[in-house]
Amino acid sequence: MMSLLKRAQSVRSLACVAPVLLSLLPTLYAEHWPEWRGPDRNGITSEPNVPTHWSAESGVKWKTAAIGAGISSPVIWGNRIFLAASDGPRHSELHLLGLDFETGNEMWHLRFWGTAPTRCHGTKSTMASPTPITDGNAVFAFYGTGDVFAVDRDGALLWQRSLANDYGPFENRFAASSSPLLYQDLLLLQCDHYGDSYLIALDKATGKVRWRTERPDSWLSWASPRLVPVADGHEFVVAASLTIAGFDPRTGKQLWTVDGMQRECIPTPVLGHGLIYAVSGPGGATLAIKPGGRGNVSESHVVWKSSRGVPFVPSAILVDDLYYLVDDKGIGTCLDAHSGERRWQTRLPGRYTASPVAAAGNVYFVNESGTTVVMRAGTAAFTEVARNDIGEPVFASPAISQGRLFLRTSQNLYCISGAAGP
Repeated sequence: MMSLLKRAQSVRSLACVAPVLLSLLPTLYAEHWPEWRGPDRNGITSEPNVPTHWSAESGVKWKTAAIGAGISSPVIWGNRIFLAASDGPRHSELHLLGLDFETGNEMWHLRFWGTAPTRCHGTKSTMASPTPITDGNAVFAFYGTGDVFAVDRDGALLWQRSLANDYGPFENRFAASSSPLLYQDLLLLQCDHYGDSYLIALDKATGKVRWRTERPDSWLSWASPRLVPVADGHEFVVAASLTIAGFDPRTGKQLWTVDGMQRECIPTPVLGHGLIYAVSGPGGATLAIKPGGRGNVSESHVVWKSSRGVPFVPSAILVDDLYYLVDDKGIGTCLDAHSGERRWQTRLPGRYTASPVAAAGNVYFVNESGTTVVMRAGTAAFTEVARNDIGEPVFASPAISQGRLFLRTSQNLYCISGAAGP
């Protein structure tokens, strides 16, 4: 009798717990978007049910008015969204915000004063071009003023430092836009500009300099670095003036270089099939490079090269065996990831600054007027799934998390729940 009673109590307990567990499933199996271009810095999420249809009037779960300006992307961890912005006459007033994932409501808002604002031009350039990064416990924000801030997820300041005070202001005409990178206990930054360029690793717990590598031959880059796994660990790969190079992330020692980049580099390399895909333009090319070399490996480690569809600003995206690009004027190109051969080329509407993202077999291209073209990945020809207009200018790249798409316009941050396609 007692065993039957215990069994009945267990059944009742499971009945009570089951709805709670079911309600948590979307969160348990959802993917964070913790940094520039998402979980692997490739612009891709494993989220299965991402909206493909919406408009300014439908499919929007919420929108929240933008504080200041910025072309950096939101980053997301669980129920928190983190967003950087800047404003003021020279964009020297810096902002870092924590927003609620479900409502978009402001949970906290930090204001800082930049130590060395650089020149700004037009709507695309602010001191909040780099995208923050989070490990779920802390958020690290880097600004074009050369300031770095670390805060906890509740907005408490952990540390800050001014690279401009330490090593001189950034001499980029459109400010710095390279997004920070986390590796183990290090925060890695690429600081290439017309002044004294360098790479730097800061202790993520304290902000202290762990290493710094001067780069006298690298005079300009807005590209973001990435980590590349190799047999003995990882390489810290940076695209810059005329070269792309790999470094030891623990020491800053240069390992290899490949020639063939343009003078001004903006797109972030992507990774797949054991290759690094790096592109720079205009007038440049995509280079498919084997990592793991030593010295100048331009002749031995470049698997293929293609000048098709090369962008100046938007990064490319690799989905399975196909490599997609959109240039600033809206020419979309698809190349075979293994050979570089062109599969198709088409004209997309408008001009492009934002980099594409991909989810559930679809690629999302967002133009500067706020129109998102959703196309089916993996097809022999360009196949449009949907065309969605949010009605506001967009220069920031989208983010995806927990089945929702996030668009930062010049006026608002939109959370799009929309409708998922077939």
